[in-house]
Amino acid sequence: MDENKRRAQGLLQAFKGDAYIHGLGCFGRLGEQVAALGARASVVTSGIGKDWGAPIHEATRAALAEASVALAGEFIAGAAPNAPREDVFRIADALRAQNPDVVVAVGGGSGIDGTKAAVAYLALGEQHPDLMDYFGLGRVSALCEAAGRRPLPVVAAQLASGSAAHLTKYSNITHRDTGQKLLIVDDAIVPPRAVFDYQLTRTMSPEFTMDGGLDGVAHCLEVFLGAPAGAADTVRPIALLGIELIVNHLERACRDGADMAAREALGLGTDLGGYAIMVGGTNGAHLTSFSLVDVLSHGRACAIMNPYYTVFFAPAVEDRVREVGALYRAAGYTDARLDGLHGRDLGIAVAEAMIALSTRLGFPTRLADVPGFTEGHIARALAAAKNPKLESKLKNMPVPLSADTVDEYMGPVLEAARTGDFSLIESPPA
Repeated sequence: MDENKRRAQGLLQAFKGDAYIHGLGCFGRLGEQVAALGARASVVTSGIGKDWGAPIHEATRAALAEASVALAGEFIAGAAPNAPREDVFRIADALRAQNPDVVVAVGGGSGIDGTKAAVAYLALGEQHPDLMDYFGLGRVSALCEAAGRRPLPVVAAQLASGSAAHLTKYSNITHRDTGQKLLIVDDAIVPPRAVFDYQLTRTMSPEFTMDGGLDGVAHCLEVFLGAPAGAADTVRPIALLGIELIVNHLERACRDGADMAAREALGLGTDLGGYAIMVGGTNGAHLTSFSLVDVLSHGRACAIMNPYYTVFFAPAVEDRVREVGALYRAAGYTDARLDGLHGRDLGIAVAEAMIALSTRLGFPTRLADVPGFTEGHIARALAAAKNPKLESKLKNMPVPLSADTVDEYMGPVLEAARTGDFSLIESPPA
Protein backbone atom coordinates (compact mmCIF):
# COMPACT_ATOMS: atom_id res chain seq x y z
CA MET A 1 0.00 0.00 0.00
CA ASP A 2 1.39 3.40 -0.95
CA GLU A 3 1.95 6.27 1.46
CA ASN A 4 -1.09 8.27 0.32
CA LYS A 5 -3.40 5.35 1.11
CA ARG A 6 -1.80 4.95 4.53
CA ARG A 7 -2.30 8.63 5.23
CA ALA A 8 -5.94 8.38 4.16
CA GLN A 9 -6.53 5.41 6.44
CA GLY A 10 -4.99 7.29 9.33
CA LEU A 11 -7.21 10.31 8.76
CA LEU A 12 -10.35 8.15 8.56
CA GLN A 13 -9.35 6.29 11.72
CA ALA A 14 -9.00 9.61 13.53
CA PHE A 15 -12.38 10.68 12.14
CA LYS A 16 -14.54 7.62 12.90
CA GLY A 17 -12.48 5.17 14.93
CA ASP A 18 -13.99 1.71 15.36
CA ALA A 19 -17.41 3.00 14.31
CA TYR A 20 -16.28 2.67 10.68
CA ILE A 21 -14.96 -0.52 9.07
CA HIS A 22 -13.57 -0.04 5.56
CA GLY A 23 -11.14 -1.62 3.13
CA LEU A 24 -10.99 -4.54 0.72
CA GLY A 25 -12.99 -7.63 1.69
CA CYS A 26 -14.51 -6.35 4.94
CA PHE A 27 -18.26 -6.69 4.20
CA GLY A 28 -18.52 -9.77 6.41
CA ARG A 29 -18.01 -7.55 9.45
CA LEU A 30 -21.34 -5.80 8.88
CA GLY A 31 -22.99 -8.02 11.49
CA GLU A 32 -20.75 -6.89 14.33
CA GLN A 33 -21.57 -3.25 13.57
CA VAL A 34 -25.31 -3.98 13.62
CA ALA A 35 -25.18 -6.16 16.75
CA ALA A 36 -23.60 -3.28 18.65
CA LEU A 37 -26.83 -1.30 18.20
CA GLY A 38 -29.62 -3.86 18.34
CA ALA A 39 -30.72 -7.48 18.07
CA ARG A 40 -33.55 -7.06 15.54
CA ALA A 41 -32.82 -5.33 12.26
CA SER A 42 -34.70 -4.08 9.23
CA VAL A 43 -32.67 -4.04 6.01
CA VAL A 44 -33.29 -1.35 3.41
CA THR A 45 -31.32 -2.27 0.32
CA SER A 46 -30.69 -1.39 -3.28
CA GLY A 47 -30.50 -4.03 -6.01
CA ILE A 48 -33.66 -6.02 -5.25
CA GLY A 49 -34.51 -8.01 -8.38
CA LYS A 50 -31.17 -7.23 -10.04
CA ASP A 51 -28.41 -9.69 -10.77
CA TRP A 52 -25.72 -7.60 -9.07
CA GLY A 53 -27.81 -7.32 -5.91
CA ALA A 54 -28.29 -11.02 -5.19
CA PRO A 55 -24.78 -11.80 -3.87
CA ILE A 56 -24.79 -8.64 -1.74
CA HIS A 57 -28.15 -9.60 -0.24
CA GLU A 58 -26.87 -13.09 0.52
CA ALA A 59 -23.76 -11.63 2.15
CA THR A 60 -25.94 -9.29 4.21
CA ARG A 61 -28.09 -12.14 5.50
CA ALA A 62 -25.01 -14.21 6.33
CA ALA A 63 -23.27 -11.36 8.17
CA LEU A 64 -26.34 -10.64 10.30
CA ALA A 65 -26.93 -14.32 11.07
CA GLU A 66 -23.31 -14.79 12.12
CA ALA A 67 -23.71 -11.93 14.59
CA SER A 68 -27.04 -13.39 15.90
CA VAL A 69 -29.02 -10.42 14.59
CA ALA A 70 -32.60 -11.35 13.69
CA LEU A 71 -34.37 -9.91 10.67
CA ALA A 72 -37.48 -7.87 11.51
CA GLY A 73 -39.00 -8.71 8.11
CA GLU A 74 -38.31 -9.00 4.42
CA PHE A 75 -35.73 -6.72 2.84
CA ILE A 76 -37.18 -3.31 1.97
CA ALA A 77 -36.38 -1.79 -1.43
CA GLY A 78 -34.18 1.28 -1.10
CA ALA A 79 -34.78 4.69 -2.63
CA ALA A 80 -34.47 5.27 -6.36
CA PRO A 81 -31.72 7.54 -7.74
CA ASN A 82 -31.85 11.05 -6.26
CA ALA A 83 -33.95 9.71 -3.34
CA PRO A 84 -37.47 10.88 -4.28
CA ARG A 85 -39.56 11.96 -1.29
CA GLU A 86 -42.18 9.33 -2.17
CA ASP A 87 -39.59 6.66 -1.38
CA VAL A 88 -38.91 8.29 1.99
CA PHE A 89 -42.58 7.85 2.92
CA ARG A 90 -42.69 4.27 1.59
CA ILE A 91 -39.58 3.22 3.52
CA ALA A 92 -40.85 4.86 6.71
CA ASP A 93 -44.15 2.96 6.39
CA ALA A 94 -42.31 -0.33 5.91
CA LEU A 95 -40.08 0.32 8.92
CA ARG A 96 -43.11 1.16 11.05
CA ALA A 97 -44.63 -2.22 10.16
CA GLN A 98 -41.42 -4.11 11.00
CA ASN A 99 -40.67 -2.20 14.24
CA PRO A 100 -36.91 -2.96 14.39
CA ASP A 101 -34.25 -2.01 16.95
CA VAL A 102 -31.82 -0.92 14.24
CA VAL A 103 -31.97 -0.19 10.50
CA VAL A 104 -29.36 -1.42 8.02
CA ALA A 105 -29.06 0.68 4.84
CA VAL A 106 -27.25 -1.20 2.05
CA GLY A 107 -26.75 0.87 -1.08
CA GLY A 108 -25.20 3.88 -2.72
CA GLY A 109 -25.72 7.50 -1.80
CA SER A 110 -29.37 7.80 -2.77
CA GLY A 111 -30.31 4.57 -1.00
CA ILE A 112 -28.60 5.64 2.21
CA ASP A 113 -29.92 9.21 1.99
CA GLY A 114 -33.47 7.91 1.56
CA THR A 115 -33.10 5.66 4.61
CA LYS A 116 -31.63 8.45 6.75
CA ALA A 117 -34.59 10.67 5.91
CA ALA A 118 -37.05 7.80 6.44
CA VAL A 119 -35.92 7.08 10.00
CA ALA A 120 -36.29 10.78 10.78
CA TYR A 121 -39.79 10.76 9.30
CA LEU A 122 -40.65 7.58 11.18
CA ALA A 123 -39.76 9.30 14.44
CA LEU A 124 -41.52 12.57 13.69
CA GLY A 125 -44.06 12.02 10.94
CA GLU A 126 -47.14 11.78 13.14
CA GLN A 127 -46.50 15.26 14.56
CA HIS A 128 -44.79 16.70 11.45
CA PRO A 129 -46.22 15.08 8.32
CA ASP A 130 -44.85 17.76 5.96
CA LEU A 131 -41.32 16.72 4.93
CA MET A 132 -40.53 20.36 4.16
CA ASP A 133 -40.24 20.88 7.93
CA TYR A 134 -37.14 18.65 7.97
CA PHE A 135 -35.02 20.48 5.37
CA GLY A 136 -32.32 22.91 6.38
CA LEU A 137 -29.70 22.97 9.12
CA GLY A 138 -30.51 21.24 12.42
CA ARG A 139 -34.26 21.03 11.87
CA VAL A 140 -34.54 17.30 12.64
CA SER A 141 -32.68 17.71 15.94
CA ALA A 142 -34.88 20.62 16.94
CA LEU A 143 -38.06 18.70 16.14
CA CYS A 144 -36.82 15.59 17.96
CA GLU A 145 -35.94 17.60 21.06
CA ALA A 146 -39.35 19.26 21.11
CA ALA A 147 -41.14 15.93 20.61
CA GLY A 148 -38.95 13.89 22.96
CA ARG A 149 -38.16 11.48 20.12
CA ARG A 150 -35.04 10.26 18.35
CA PRO A 151 -34.54 8.38 15.07
CA LEU A 152 -33.69 4.71 15.02
CA PRO A 153 -29.96 4.07 14.61
CA VAL A 154 -28.81 3.33 11.07
CA VAL A 155 -25.86 1.15 10.12
CA ALA A 156 -24.87 2.22 6.61
CA ALA A 157 -23.24 -0.29 4.28
CA GLN A 158 -21.96 1.75 1.35
CA LEU A 159 -21.68 0.14 -2.09
CA ALA A 160 -20.47 3.05 -4.23
CA SER A 161 -17.54 5.45 -4.12
CA GLY A 162 -19.00 8.94 -4.28
CA SER A 163 -21.41 10.64 -1.93
CA ALA A 164 -19.99 9.28 1.36
CA ALA A 165 -23.58 9.27 2.66
CA HIS A 166 -22.56 6.53 5.09
CA LEU A 167 -20.37 9.00 7.00
CA THR A 168 -22.28 12.28 6.93
CA LYS A 169 -25.10 14.38 8.35
CA TYR A 170 -26.55 15.06 4.90
CA SER A 171 -29.61 13.63 3.19
CA ASN A 172 -30.48 14.89 -0.31
CA ILE A 173 -34.15 14.36 -1.17
CA THR A 174 -35.82 15.20 -4.48
CA HIS A 175 -39.26 16.68 -5.10
CA ARG A 176 -40.10 15.18 -8.46
CA ASP A 177 -43.03 17.52 -9.07
CA THR A 178 -40.73 20.57 -9.07
CA GLY A 179 -37.51 18.89 -10.21
CA GLN A 180 -35.76 20.40 -7.18
CA LYS A 181 -33.54 18.66 -4.65
CA LEU A 182 -33.54 19.83 -1.02
CA LEU A 183 -31.19 19.01 1.81
CA ILE A 184 -31.39 17.82 5.40
CA VAL A 185 -28.23 18.79 7.32
CA ASP A 186 -28.36 17.34 10.80
CA ASP A 187 -26.17 15.39 13.24
CA ALA A 188 -29.26 13.39 14.23
CA ILE A 189 -29.12 11.46 10.94
CA VAL A 190 -25.40 10.54 10.97
CA PRO A 191 -25.17 6.73 10.87
CA PRO A 192 -23.53 5.78 14.20
CA ARG A 193 -21.79 2.85 12.50
CA ALA A 194 -20.82 2.08 8.92
CA VAL A 195 -19.09 -0.41 6.63
CA PHE A 196 -17.63 0.11 3.16
CA ASP A 197 -16.01 -2.79 1.34
CA TYR A 198 -14.27 -1.08 -1.58
CA GLN A 199 -14.09 -4.41 -3.39
CA LEU A 200 -17.85 -4.25 -4.01
CA THR A 201 -17.46 -1.13 -6.15
CA ARG A 202 -16.03 -3.25 -8.98
CA THR A 203 -19.59 -3.65 -10.33
CA MET A 204 -19.99 0.12 -10.75
CA SER A 205 -20.24 1.04 -14.44
CA PRO A 206 -17.66 3.45 -15.87
CA GLU A 207 -20.32 6.18 -15.97
CA PHE A 208 -21.31 5.60 -12.33
CA THR A 209 -17.63 5.49 -11.36
CA MET A 210 -17.02 8.86 -13.05
CA ASP A 211 -20.03 10.44 -11.39
CA GLY A 212 -19.05 9.21 -7.96
CA GLY A 213 -15.40 10.12 -8.27
CA LEU A 214 -16.11 13.67 -9.36
CA ASP A 215 -18.69 14.04 -6.60
CA GLY A 216 -15.87 13.17 -4.20
CA VAL A 217 -13.64 15.79 -5.81
CA ALA A 218 -16.46 18.33 -5.46
CA HIS A 219 -16.80 17.63 -1.74
CA CYS A 220 -13.09 18.13 -1.13
CA LEU A 221 -12.72 21.11 -3.46
CA GLU A 222 -15.74 23.08 -2.28
CA VAL A 223 -15.01 22.59 1.40
CA PHE A 224 -11.35 23.53 0.95
CA LEU A 225 -12.02 26.66 -1.08
CA GLY A 226 -14.83 27.79 1.21
CA ALA A 227 -13.29 27.01 4.62
CA PRO A 228 -12.96 29.99 6.97
CA ALA A 229 -9.38 30.99 7.72
CA GLY A 230 -9.45 29.30 11.12
CA ALA A 231 -10.55 25.96 9.65
CA ALA A 232 -8.33 25.89 6.57
CA ASP A 233 -5.44 24.07 8.25
CA THR A 234 -7.79 21.35 9.50
CA VAL A 235 -9.43 20.89 6.12
CA ARG A 236 -6.27 21.08 3.97
CA PRO A 237 -4.77 17.60 4.56
CA ILE A 238 -8.18 15.93 4.26
CA ALA A 239 -9.34 17.70 1.12
CA LEU A 240 -6.08 17.81 -0.81
CA LEU A 241 -5.34 14.13 -0.19
CA GLY A 242 -8.88 13.23 -1.25
CA ILE A 243 -8.51 15.14 -4.51
CA GLU A 244 -5.08 13.65 -5.15
CA LEU A 245 -6.27 10.06 -4.67
CA ILE A 246 -9.28 10.52 -6.94
CA VAL A 247 -7.64 12.54 -9.71
CA ASN A 248 -4.76 10.06 -9.99
CA HIS A 249 -6.92 6.92 -10.07
CA LEU A 250 -10.26 7.81 -11.66
CA GLU A 251 -9.31 7.09 -15.27
CA ARG A 252 -7.74 3.78 -14.23
CA ALA A 253 -10.87 2.67 -12.40
CA CYS A 254 -13.04 3.61 -15.38
CA ARG A 255 -10.85 1.64 -17.79
CA ASP A 256 -10.76 -1.48 -15.62
CA GLY A 257 -13.43 -2.00 -13.00
CA ALA A 258 -11.46 -4.88 -11.51
CA ASP A 259 -8.41 -2.71 -10.77
CA MET A 260 -8.60 -3.08 -7.01
CA ALA A 261 -5.75 -0.68 -6.32
CA ALA A 262 -7.63 2.06 -8.17
CA ARG A 263 -10.94 1.08 -6.54
CA GLU A 264 -9.36 1.27 -3.10
CA ALA A 265 -7.91 4.70 -3.88
CA LEU A 266 -11.30 5.99 -5.06
CA GLY A 267 -12.99 4.61 -1.94
CA LEU A 268 -10.46 6.28 0.32
CA GLY A 269 -10.59 9.53 -1.65
CA THR A 270 -14.36 9.80 -1.64
CA ASP A 271 -14.45 8.84 2.04
CA LEU A 272 -12.13 11.77 2.68
CA GLY A 273 -14.69 13.85 0.80
CA GLY A 274 -17.24 12.71 3.37
CA TYR A 275 -14.85 13.68 6.17
CA ALA A 276 -14.38 17.07 4.53
CA ILE A 277 -18.10 17.84 4.44
CA MET A 278 -18.37 16.99 8.11
CA VAL A 279 -15.67 19.58 8.86
CA GLY A 280 -16.97 22.21 6.46
CA GLY A 281 -19.65 22.56 3.83
CA THR A 282 -20.08 22.49 0.07
CA ASN A 283 -21.19 25.57 -1.81
CA GLY A 284 -21.77 26.79 -5.36
CA ALA A 285 -21.60 23.68 -7.55
CA HIS A 286 -23.60 21.58 -5.10
CA LEU A 287 -26.21 24.31 -4.80
CA THR A 288 -26.62 24.52 -8.58
CA SER A 289 -26.65 20.74 -8.96
CA PHE A 290 -29.84 20.54 -6.91
CA SER A 291 -31.68 22.32 -9.74
CA LEU A 292 -30.28 20.09 -12.50
CA VAL A 293 -31.53 16.82 -11.06
CA ASP A 294 -33.83 16.08 -14.01
CA VAL A 295 -31.05 16.30 -16.63
CA LEU A 296 -27.81 15.38 -14.84
CA SER A 297 -26.57 13.02 -12.17
CA HIS A 298 -25.34 14.82 -9.09
CA GLY A 299 -21.64 14.11 -9.63
CA ARG A 300 -21.83 15.11 -13.28
CA ALA A 301 -23.59 18.38 -12.44
CA CYS A 302 -20.91 19.25 -9.86
CA ALA A 303 -18.16 18.35 -12.34
CA ILE A 304 -19.59 20.74 -14.92
CA MET A 305 -20.12 23.61 -12.49
CA ASN A 306 -16.98 23.56 -10.35
CA PRO A 307 -14.55 24.93 -12.96
CA TYR A 308 -16.74 28.01 -13.44
CA TYR A 309 -17.15 28.60 -9.71
CA THR A 310 -13.38 28.16 -9.33
CA VAL A 311 -12.82 31.09 -11.72
CA PHE A 312 -15.30 33.15 -9.68
CA PHE A 313 -13.69 32.24 -6.36
CA ALA A 314 -10.01 32.36 -7.38
CA PRO A 315 -9.28 36.05 -6.60
CA ALA A 316 -10.55 35.50 -3.04
CA VAL A 317 -8.66 32.23 -2.33
CA GLU A 318 -5.71 32.38 -4.70
CA ASP A 319 -3.29 30.28 -2.63
CA ARG A 320 -5.82 27.48 -2.19
CA VAL A 321 -6.69 27.40 -5.89
CA ARG A 322 -2.96 27.14 -6.66
CA GLU A 323 -2.62 24.17 -4.28
CA VAL A 324 -5.48 22.38 -6.01
CA GLY A 325 -4.04 23.19 -9.42
CA ALA A 326 -0.71 21.68 -8.43
CA LEU A 327 -2.45 18.31 -7.90
CA TYR A 328 -3.97 18.41 -11.39
CA ARG A 329 -0.60 19.42 -12.85
CA ALA A 330 1.16 16.52 -11.11
CA ALA A 331 -1.51 14.17 -12.49
CA GLY A 332 -0.87 15.43 -16.03
CA TYR A 333 -4.00 17.49 -16.68
CA THR A 334 -2.22 20.82 -17.22
CA ASP A 335 1.27 22.09 -17.95
CA ALA A 336 0.45 25.67 -16.93
CA ARG A 337 3.07 27.40 -14.76
CA LEU A 338 0.71 28.08 -11.89
CA ASP A 339 3.23 29.90 -9.68
CA GLY A 340 3.32 32.74 -12.20
CA LEU A 341 -0.45 33.16 -12.40
CA HIS A 342 -2.71 35.13 -10.12
CA GLY A 343 -6.37 35.84 -9.45
CA ARG A 344 -8.72 35.24 -12.34
CA ASP A 345 -5.94 33.99 -14.67
CA LEU A 346 -4.98 31.37 -12.11
CA GLY A 347 -8.62 30.35 -11.73
CA ILE A 348 -8.98 29.87 -15.47
CA ALA A 349 -5.83 27.73 -15.68
CA VAL A 350 -7.03 25.45 -12.87
CA ALA A 351 -10.55 25.34 -14.33
CA GLU A 352 -9.09 24.25 -17.65
CA ALA A 353 -7.24 21.43 -15.86
CA MET A 354 -10.51 20.26 -14.30
CA ILE A 355 -12.16 20.39 -17.70
CA ALA A 356 -9.27 18.38 -19.17
CA LEU A 357 -10.04 15.55 -16.75
CA SER A 358 -13.74 15.67 -17.59
CA THR A 359 -12.93 15.65 -21.31
CA ARG A 360 -10.69 12.60 -20.91
CA LEU A 361 -13.53 10.85 -19.08
CA GLY A 362 -16.05 11.77 -21.79
CA PHE A 363 -18.03 14.16 -19.57
CA PRO A 364 -19.82 17.21 -20.94
CA THR A 365 -18.05 20.41 -19.90
CA ARG A 366 -20.79 22.98 -20.46
CA LEU A 367 -24.50 22.96 -19.77
CA ALA A 368 -25.46 23.65 -23.39
CA ASP A 369 -24.18 20.17 -24.29
CA VAL A 370 -26.47 18.43 -21.79
CA PRO A 371 -29.56 16.84 -23.39
CA GLY A 372 -32.72 18.38 -21.96
CA PHE A 373 -31.02 21.46 -20.49
CA THR A 374 -33.01 24.69 -20.97
CA GLU A 375 -32.87 28.31 -19.86
CA GLY A 376 -35.51 27.29 -17.33
CA HIS A 377 -32.85 25.39 -15.40
CA ILE A 378 -30.89 28.60 -14.87
CA ALA A 379 -34.02 30.36 -13.62
CA ARG A 380 -34.71 27.41 -11.29
CA ALA A 381 -31.14 27.42 -9.96
CA LEU A 382 -31.23 31.16 -9.23
CA ALA A 383 -34.58 30.83 -7.48
CA ALA A 384 -33.31 27.87 -5.40
CA ALA A 385 -30.26 29.85 -4.34
CA LYS A 386 -32.61 32.34 -2.68
CA ASN A 387 -34.44 29.58 -0.75
CA PRO A 388 -33.69 29.96 3.00
CA LYS A 389 -33.52 26.16 3.32
CA LEU A 390 -30.42 26.18 1.07
CA GLU A 391 -28.89 29.30 2.60
CA SER A 392 -25.95 27.36 4.04
CA LYS A 393 -24.58 26.80 0.54
CA LEU A 394 -24.39 30.55 -0.11
CA LYS A 395 -22.71 31.17 3.23
CA ASN A 396 -20.13 28.44 2.56
CA MET A 397 -18.80 30.18 -0.54
CA PRO A 398 -15.37 31.83 -0.34
CA VAL A 399 -17.21 34.81 -1.83
CA PRO A 400 -20.37 34.69 0.32
CA LEU A 401 -23.51 35.72 -1.51
CA SER A 402 -26.95 36.68 -0.24
CA ALA A 403 -30.36 36.35 -1.85
CA ASP A 404 -29.95 39.97 -2.95
CA THR A 405 -26.70 39.33 -4.86
CA VAL A 406 -27.48 35.92 -6.38
CA ASP A 407 -28.69 37.24 -9.73
CA GLU A 408 -25.79 39.70 -10.05
CA TYR A 409 -22.98 37.22 -9.43
CA MET A 410 -24.31 33.67 -9.67
CA GLY A 411 -26.27 34.44 -12.82
CA PRO A 412 -23.10 35.13 -14.88
CA VAL A 413 -21.43 31.97 -13.48
CA LEU A 414 -24.38 29.91 -14.69
CA GLU A 415 -24.35 31.62 -18.07
CA ALA A 416 -20.63 30.93 -18.38
CA ALA A 417 -21.28 27.27 -17.56
CA ARG A 418 -23.99 27.19 -20.23
CA THR A 419 -21.72 28.55 -22.96
CA GLY A 420 -18.23 27.58 -21.77
CA ASP A 421 -17.17 31.26 -21.84
CA PHE A 422 -15.17 32.19 -18.72
CA SER A 423 -15.20 35.87 -19.73
CA LEU A 424 -18.85 36.13 -18.71
CA ILE A 425 -18.01 35.58 -15.03
CA GLU A 426 -18.16 38.85 -13.08
CA SER A 427 -15.40 39.72 -10.65
CA PRO A 428 -16.50 38.94 -7.09
CA PRO A 429 -17.36 41.74 -4.69
CA ALA A 430 -14.43 43.02 -2.66
